[in-house]
Amino acid sequence: MRRLITCLALAAATVSATAAEPAYDERADAPAQIAAALQAAAGTRQPVLVVFGANWCGDCKVLDMAFKQGAAAPLIASRFKVVKVDVGRFDHNVAVAERYGVPLKQGIPAVAVLSPDGRVLYVTKAGELANARQMDDRAVYDFFARVADGAPAGGR
Repeated sequence: MRRLITCLALAAATVSATAAEPAYDERADAPAQIAAALQAAAGTRQPVLVVFGANWCGDCKVLDMAFKQGAAAPLIASRFKVVKVDVGRFDHNVAVAERYGVPLKQGIPAVAVLSPDGRVLYVTKAGELANARQMDDRAVYDFFARVADGAPAGGR
């Protein structure tokens, strides 16, 4: 029952967020945003969380909402510099995803975690977040807590 309520709350939040601003800036210069985040991360020694997704993607919207108001929101805000990268219909910023070894064909949202010097620390290789609509708030938190602590976040 608790999971159903959480899913309904996230779905309602997704609908209201959709009416507001889109989760992913379709015109953003992703390489420039990542470079700026890496520069900012150098001073804080925080890793950079690069989130690949699209505004049409329901799972991406749910994950974005979890970043803003879910249990994982304070964890994400305190442990990572976040950059959201729009992939369009898998025809935009694909080279950026490839650069970091993110297999978009496994599903979105997908993430790469970069050290402040730009080394890849973690990548979702098996679509671990592509079912975000089916993840409850605790599962999203647990996933990013493991990633933040440097442990593999596991597969689906």
